[in-house]
Amino acid sequence: MWVRIGGLLLRNLYLYRRSLARVMEILFWPVMNLMVWGFLTHYLKRMDLPVAIDYLLGAMILWDLLYRSQQSITLSLTEEFWVKNVMNLFIAPIRTFELVFAMCIMGISKSLITTAFLGILAFLLYHFNILKMGLFLIPFFGNLLLFGWALGMMTMSIILRFGHAAEALIWGVPFLIQPISAVFYPVEVLPSWLKVIAFMLPSTYVFEGMRAVFNTGQMDISLLLASSVINLAYIVAGAGIFSWTLRLVRKRGLLSRTHIE
Repeated sequence: MWVRIGGLLLRNLYLYRRSLARVMEILFWPVMNLMVWGFLTHYLKRMDLPVAIDYLLGAMILWDLLYRSQQSITLSLTEEFWVKNVMNLFIAPIRTFELVFAMCIMGISKSLITTAFLGILAFLLYHFNILKMGLFLIPFFGNLLLFGWALGMMTMSIILRFGHAAEALIWGVPFLIQPISAVFYPVEVLPSWLKVIAFMLPSTYVFEGMRAVFNTGQMDISLLLASSVINLAYIVAGAGIFSWTLRLVRKRGLLSRTHIE
């Protein structure tokens, strides 16, 4: 199993070594995002809103983590369709679990690099220290990774089933849940009916917990527990839907149809 997973990881590493666009996806675009939000928060700092500065920069870095983890699933497999290598991939003796596991490892690697780079840059440019979250940064990181993977598997299931017509979801799904997850503002500003949906997302508890840590230095453990339990349900559902969809498209021969190639 590990030989096959290692082969998948090595293939992706070779792609990154030869593709400037892929390297930019890890570093350049996140840095541009940080610059925009960083200068906005620098302006707000002049208005004597120090806690709000931490809220915005911390949320931006954590949000990018969620976004990258979702992309690690969707883009890794979608690229196989774009280069018309998907048939070779599934002809190889690789199990679905091994394929997803390799993509998740790539996602962790990319997310760690991006988050560390953004954290260093935020400290140097805006004197923002993401390590102020302390040990709570670890469960925040883990929960956002898991939720991103669950979203990625669900998104990829739709793309496998409906082909090119659904590819916009690769970039659209994260930003669809962003307003509901209360990334840059507390849940209390949402209307009552939307709060119900917000608390069904594990990301909401993470961003609420982040603001609590910056504000009081303490963390409501119930928020972490709620996020972890909901995440477990999402990751099981995402894996189940992805596995079922993959069997379905194989059975119906959709992988070889021109609308998905």
